[in-house]
Amino acid sequence: MKILNLGSLNIDLVYQVEHIARPGETIASSSHQVFAGGKGANQSAALARASASVFHAGQVGPEGQWLVDKLAGLGVDVQHIRFSDIPTGHAIIQVDRHGQNSIVLFAGANAQINRGAIDAALAHFGRGDMLLLQNEINDVAYILTAAAERGLTICLNPAPFGPEVCAYPLERVDLLIVNETEAIGLAGASTLAALAALCPRAQIALTLGAAGVQYRSPTEEFHLPAPHVEAVDTTGAGDTFIGYFLQGLAAGMTARESMARAIRAAAVCVTRPGAMDSIPAANELD
Repeated sequence: MKILNLGSLNIDLVYQVEHIARPGETIASSSHQVFAGGKGANQSAALARASASVFHAGQVGPEGQWLVDKLAGLGVDVQHIRFSDIPTGHAIIQVDRHGQNSIVLFAGANAQINRGAIDAALAHFGRGDMLLLQNEINDVAYILTAAAERGLTICLNPAPFGPEVCAYPLERVDLLIVNETEAIGLAGASTLAALAALCPRAQIALTLGAAGVQYRSPTEEFHLPAPHVEAVDTTGAGDTFIGYFLQGLAAGMTARESMARAIRAAAVCVTRPGAMDSIPAANELD
């Protein structure tokens, strides 16, 4: 199974702070680092690190070549990434001493992908392949419909969540992965039952941070706990989980097996700084 990830590519500017800045407050940062990021790129990196066959489609500006090169170096097929004159998306990330983060996102080139580029990427995939989508690019509703018409299995991670997500054709989704905030935004409650009412035929994974993950499909439901670790930076944990979870499913693992491995990968990720650079390789888990 090939996996197409039509998603964002960002430059992450990360600042270590004592606490997240409050409204009207100016605080000092003890360090500044630049990382490759974007939920789309992070999830493609996680898929590649987990040994999946992953293709990334998206758009960067003139200063984004190093992001494309980095993904290619990790084993991601980057032939569907396009370049434009629009600046590459970037994120300003505060990370406090407990490893929690606060993010300001500028979409840039991620929000200007035209339908010609979308259709050109989708044309290389069909029934038996998987599409992964987040909510950091434009035209998500169009992509969902176009991918469903081609027979792709669709996984949606509606992050960052916005009210527009509620208008997406969610009946097209085969696998929905959300955290508690996204679940409340979508369904009004962070419960599997509420989410299943929106996507009755989909597999659903509800991530709960340190409390693990809940899973529901039309045939089973279970909860898996997360191992206790000392968190350094939680920025890439959800993206790591998604990459490993989808790779496991694509490789023929059961949902429970895939999820257990994905939770271990996410636990390793939070013990390291950065997003993409913190994702563990498969042999680190095995």
